[in-house]
Amino acid sequence: MHFGLSEEQQLIVDTTRAFVENELYPHELEVERTGHLRRELIEEIKAKAIAAGLYAANMPADVGGAGLDTLTWLLYEKELGRANYALHWTCVARPSNILLAGTPEQREKYLFPCIRGEKSDCLAMTEPGAGSDLRGMKASAVQDGSDWVLNGTKHFISHADIADFAIVFIASGEEESPRGKRKKITAFFVDKGTPGFTVRDGYRNVSHRGYTNSVLEFDDCRLPGAQVLGEVHKGFEVANSWLGATRLQVGATCLGRAERALGHAIDYAAQREQFGQQIGKFQGVSFKLADMATELKAAELMVMEAGWKYDQGTVTDQDMAMAKLKATEMLAFVADEAIQIHGGMGLMDDLPLERIWRDARVERIWEGTSEIQRHIISRALLRAVGG
Repeated sequence: MHFGLSEEQQLIVDTTRAFVENELYPHELEVERTGHLRRELIEEIKAKAIAAGLYAANMPADVGGAGLDTLTWLLYEKELGRANYALHWTCVARPSNILLAGTPEQREKYLFPCIRGEKSDCLAMTEPGAGSDLRGMKASAVQDGSDWVLNGTKHFISHADIADFAIVFIASGEEESPRGKRKKITAFFVDKGTPGFTVRDGYRNVSHRGYTNSVLEFDDCRLPGAQVLGEVHKGFEVANSWLGATRLQVGATCLGRAERALGHAIDYAAQREQFGQQIGKFQGVSFKLADMATELKAAELMVMEAGWKYDQGTVTDQDMAMAKLKATEMLAFVADEAIQIHGGMGLMDDLPLERIWRDARVERIWEGTSEIQRHIISRALLRAVGG
């Protein structure tokens, strides 16, 4: 088994890291202190990302993307993850892979403009009463002739305020199941400006300043049948087919932030002196560094193995759940220990540590909570023995 990077992979890592350090790091403090990502800054960095070949790099080459395999894409995501989330996610956009599920007409209208940087998307699933339990959706889509009429509310919808359209997953009927009735789900494209579709400000968030969330409201919002993404009532199938690796993406960005936090902790432990010697020589600090590095290495191996298996067609839900669980919980541990090593200075915004610590909290919630990941893992273990 070979763990080294190819020449091409190393070039992508080096190019992405240089871009992050030169083009994103300088703007972090502004975004953190204002909580706002200026439109002109978005356009400035986006243009540089496009010129560097880093924009929409998650997309296949035949539609204008970089054509990265999953493992290389995760290496790229890890490097981007070092920076403030709003900066790398908004300015160096990676359009949702689910756009690839569209018809040729939908690709022309939505996919290709996103790849060129002319439009941006957002994904809307979560509702006030339906987070982990997506079958509990109350927002509805009712067919009226060849049209569909949408009503209800979505919330926690990331960067919907600046998106040009939303990909909305909404209940479109019911079906019987062994556990009673359950919702059928259909996915729709909904353009900004469509009558009956309103985007409202969301909630102030302790994590990822500058990366906004919004509330989406649908009030007799009428859509033609051509706006259905995939098949009617097959929204979960569309999501499962095209969104599977998003948990690995979360894990990869966590690796980048943890590596940055560990780097700061190592440097500080080597330079800071107390009681006549470097604090890194005290076991109370040195053992922390050892544990942080070990946890980071374990998480990285799990994420990258899952990415490799994804390319081989052998990855399981258990693999991706384990990787996401380990990486997100590792980041929380590493960020907290890095602050502890720095003492009071770790909580000052002169360093990125307090941001990394705050940002780490949401990673155990979105794209499936830690509890959901543990459910997926334990279910797979029990099913293997007939449980």
